[in-house]
Amino acid sequence: MTSPEARNILTKPKLLMTRVLSPVTIERARRDYDLDLNEADVPFTPGELVARAAGKDALLVALADRFGADVIARLDPSVKVIATYSVGHEHIDLQAAKARGIRVVYTPDAVTVATAEIGFLLILGAARRASEGERLLRAKAWHGWQPMQLIGRRLDGKRLGIYGMGKIGQAIAKRARGFDMDIHYFNRRPLDDALGATYHATLDSLLAVTDILCIAAPSTPETRASINAAALAKLKPGAIVTNIARGDLVVDDDLIAAVKSGHIAHIGLDVYANEPNIHPGYYDLENAFLLPHMGTSVIEARDEMGRDALDNIDAVLAGREPPTALV
Repeated sequence: MTSPEARNILTKPKLLMTRVLSPVTIERARRDYDLDLNEADVPFTPGELVARAAGKDALLVALADRFGADVIARLDPSVKVIATYSVGHEHIDLQAAKARGIRVVYTPDAVTVATAEIGFLLILGAARRASEGERLLRAKAWHGWQPMQLIGRRLDGKRLGIYGMGKIGQAIAKRARGFDMDIHYFNRRPLDDALGATYHATLDSLLAVTDILCIAAPSTPETRASINAAALAKLKPGAIVTNIARGDLVVDDDLIAAVKSGHIAHIGLDVYANEPNIHPGYYDLENAFLLPHMGTSVIEARDEMGRDALDNIDAVLAGREPPTALV
């Protein structure tokens, strides 16, 4: 005779979780689903994704999980929803999912504060040469205070150019107000309430007035490689460039060359093309403040992302419209 516990498991929807998420998320998933957890916490190959998805009702995935059209075409017909544990969704072919009748949902609201905080850390870290100072200390090469040692920039009065004024861009603008910065932005359209920031109708117009550039735009065909040699040349000599969006918005060779030439004084990066295999040229730049894609790495964001992802999956499997759907 089948035990009550076994019968309960048999009635639960089947969920594949491709990475080890926060304990609160895993606990809820185990309570409500027949959970298949990738406990190795190593990204699946495309073939492994297809195999592990077999018989599953829902997939809870991460940015490293690539769902191109070829992978989606091979998914088991049982798969009804792909929930990505992220605000970015360029790793999923949305049209291919739509053609298969698979809902795609994401977590755009849970990451705003955490990413904005890291964005401002990049601005401060680059402007005040924080990583250079730390390296000096760790190398036991600091010989005491000197009047002109590691001279950086104050933020007050500087023009902060925000490329992409979505929720994260607006959260950065809000924080910049506390530092008395002059805020400018380029967006697809002007905002009704942009915290007194100045709107620019083109990226070129924004770059021309910017002291510190904060890249916060999504990765789209229009934005990819938009921060290239021509764009960087439009910035003021000595400008600072930071990126909290996606690495593929920047042409790495062009940015590295602009830093080496002195046209760009400092950079602060948390995202890179081809992560984790970032351009090796960044490692040689003393005036680069580099972080390992940790913009959302706070437990509050991780728990909220898991909550939102599971809320979306719950809704799809119950026949309701999910709170945040892409497809």
